[in-house]
Amino acid sequence: MLKHPKAARPVSPVLSVAPRFGLEGVAIPRHEIPAGEMPPDVAYQIVHDELMLDGNSRLNTATFVTTWMEPQADRLMAECFDKNMIDKDEYPQTAEIESRCVHILSRLWNAPDPRQATGCSTTGSSEAAMLGGLALKRRWQRQGKPGRPNLVMGINVQVCWEKFANYWDVEMRLVPMDGDRFHLNAEEAVRLCDENTIGVVAVLGSTFDGSYEPVAEICAALDDYQARTGIDVPVHVDGASGAFVAPFLDPDLVWDFQLPRVASINTSGHKYGLVYPGVGWIVWRDAQALPEDLIFWVNYLGDDMPTFALNFSRPGAQVVAQYYNFLRLGFEGYARVHGYAREVATRLSGQIADLGPFELITRGDELPVFAVKLRDGITNYTVFDVSQALRERGWQVPAYTFPKNREDLAALRIVVRRGFTHDLADLLVEDLKRHLQHLDKQSGPAHDATTSGFHH
Repeated sequence: MLKHPKAARPVSPVLSVAPRFGLEGVAIPRHEIPAGEMPPDVAYQIVHDELMLDGNSRLNTATFVTTWMEPQADRLMAECFDKNMIDKDEYPQTAEIESRCVHILSRLWNAPDPRQATGCSTTGSSEAAMLGGLALKRRWQRQGKPGRPNLVMGINVQVCWEKFANYWDVEMRLVPMDGDRFHLNAEEAVRLCDENTIGVVAVLGSTFDGSYEPVAEICAALDDYQARTGIDVPVHVDGASGAFVAPFLDPDLVWDFQLPRVASINTSGHKYGLVYPGVGWIVWRDAQALPEDLIFWVNYLGDDMPTFALNFSRPGAQVVAQYYNFLRLGFEGYARVHGYAREVATRLSGQIADLGPFELITRGDELPVFAVKLRDGITNYTVFDVSQALRERGWQVPAYTFPKNREDLAALRIVVRRGFTHDLADLLVEDLKRHLQHLDKQSGPAHDATTSGFHH
């Protein structure tokens, strides 16, 4: 988390240590390094006890990030925490495993020649998206066009695209939401394109409501645009979540490298790739889609190796865990895991809709993610009151308002991922029923969009 004076909280200068730690009367500074050592068990217990105040990750329906892996994966990760991914000479098999994962994803996403897979692992989907954006910008620069580069996308994109545009001086052309259209469509995408457009970002799985953007329709519209104007605009698919769902559950959906206009795809291994936080992937359709002058050849730690990433040193544990999942689950296993999640999501959304006060925005039949709003006429409580009430039982169900042109729409969103079972879903519904009985008796809302927030 970025430390900034505007975000400062009141803080206590020291930790008060209980007698059972064996350090009675000792003041331990919170914001400076202590002068001396302490026993490892004591340091562990102090940190452990503070972390008990965090929410239970298994009850967190806000996050897309994996919160459970098999113990064998935990063990493999522990064995690889000390392996530096960048040191390919000392850890050649870890490097080989990364390469295998890139090849697997190239095939999964129908690259024209998966034997020449082009891509790499990253710390997450945000870094991967920025690498995809950089390749698009460099391709545009090579054409020598005047003017400022721009990138077209829906306003529902993840904040990493705002960072990309800001950090690399690219104009962000955002398509606002309109009525019941909550993401980018083909017509609006093409309308904002011109000769300085480096690409269009299509999101396979919006963080606001779990819906897929129509990648094939966007590509077809850009094909027509090129035929009319001669301007060739590539597409980058932000598949942070959906690129690990659609191949297994939606085989008839055409969204990937089967579309010649799709130049690159990013995804989060630590979302529906089912790995703990710390891994993303970026894959290009072929070597031509990644300008060679973006690749650095580094003589480091005994070998001359290529690197194209924003981060350098990082652990190999998450990459190894990704490969473990590929081996352990296979295609059928991923289809089973995500199919169950979608089954839970669609059943749960239906149960919530049947409660009466809620109306579905999406139902979880694309990503296993859905959003609901309160029906018109309910004025004595808001979705923010519902979210706050559920926290009393440990549930983290985010409430938020939609962006530009639909700021009037406030919703609850529920993410179903591995480890969230039908049993947990039933418990959530029962708690929701109990809280609604109390909320119905309120004379007016206690929380609104000015007192609650959501970070997608």
